[in-house]
Amino acid sequence: MKKSDLFTVLMPYLMGYKMNRWFGSDRFHPMTLTYSVTAACQSRCKTCQIGAMFCQDPTRPQKDLKLDEIEKIFKSMKPVYFFNMSGGEPFMRDDLPQIVELACKYLRPRVVHTPTNAILSDKIVKNTEQIIQIVRTYDESVPVTVKPSIDGVGEKHDAIRGVKGNFNCLLKTIEGLKKLEEKYDNFHLELGTVISNFNINDLEEIEDFVHSLGVESYRNEVAECRTEFFNLTDPITPPADIYQKLIKDFAKKVEENIGKKKKLARTTEAMRVVYYNIAGKILAEQRQVIPCYAGVSNVHINYDGGVWPCCVLGYDQEMGNLRDYDYDFQKLWHSKKADEVRKYIKGKNCACPLANQAYSNELLHFPTLCKAGVKAIQFSLK
Repeated sequence: MKKSDLFTVLMPYLMGYKMNRWFGSDRFHPMTLTYSVTAACQSRCKTCQIGAMFCQDPTRPQKDLKLDEIEKIFKSMKPVYFFNMSGGEPFMRDDLPQIVELACKYLRPRVVHTPTNAILSDKIVKNTEQIIQIVRTYDESVPVTVKPSIDGVGEKHDAIRGVKGNFNCLLKTIEGLKKLEEKYDNFHLELGTVISNFNINDLEEIEDFVHSLGVESYRNEVAECRTEFFNLTDPITPPADIYQKLIKDFAKKVEENIGKKKKLARTTEAMRVVYYNIAGKILAEQRQVIPCYAGVSNVHINYDGGVWPCCVLGYDQEMGNLRDYDYDFQKLWHSKKADEVRKYIKGKNCACPLANQAYSNELLHFPTLCKAGVKAIQFSLK
């Protein structure tokens, strides 16, 4: 994300969200689309049951939206700024590059991003290169980021992710993606950790290991109970006080190492450091610390066409299914049910530290945006 984009590209989006919140205007569309491209996943993570559901019912991916359905949906949408792919495991879809091409054609994203469990190393590297090349044919300046998950070092990672040998696959995937990073200036590799009760004592070790690999971008987020993950009763989320201490130490380490990072990375790290503080407060106080614009600034499309305001509310607050709306996103987006879901969120009936949504909320909350701006200036001087 370029600094100038805040004023030249994102401002019209942000004004639309404010007009909706203040006056009920319907002249707005999401700037962030997260699309769970498949229900398939080989992982058996302790923090997520999607892989277990796939194991119990291998036919679930038969409900995945097909390319012709995806094209109809994207064609009915307005441009988005962030296009995030999710799953399941996104790279289990053989046609993932074709999905990205449809997104570039109709949605014209300014950032393309996907996480991965890093198990299918060769396929991930091959398809990532295809994705990069597709994006570059539309706009060479659009960054593509891939974020392999790292929840521990060595066997600890395998134990949490539920697949023996996953860590070795992770290392192979990182090696392949680093070569792409050297080859393409619009490709960025980053690593991500889900902080849970299973690795709360390992964060420093993981971070040191990431830096030893020469990976510049590293982020983490707290393990959450989400309807998306079918884990609402699983004891995975660390106690708020422990998480706050961990994240304070992590933020301090980010600041210590910020001088080694590129200018763009310093800007994004400033947003993240502010987010970590907000996430800790949300866990401790169990309320919306700043107003949430889920279902307004961001939208999540599930693998089967379900439309959610976010993946945390997911199935509980589904706005509708695009297959029931003849793949017309605008019709569903401005439906009575969608408005009811937005009213639920505006009424502060929910609170979560979902990172994807929190960054949008930061942009829409002036005091928080100022904090991030000050932090970015401090980082730029180091």
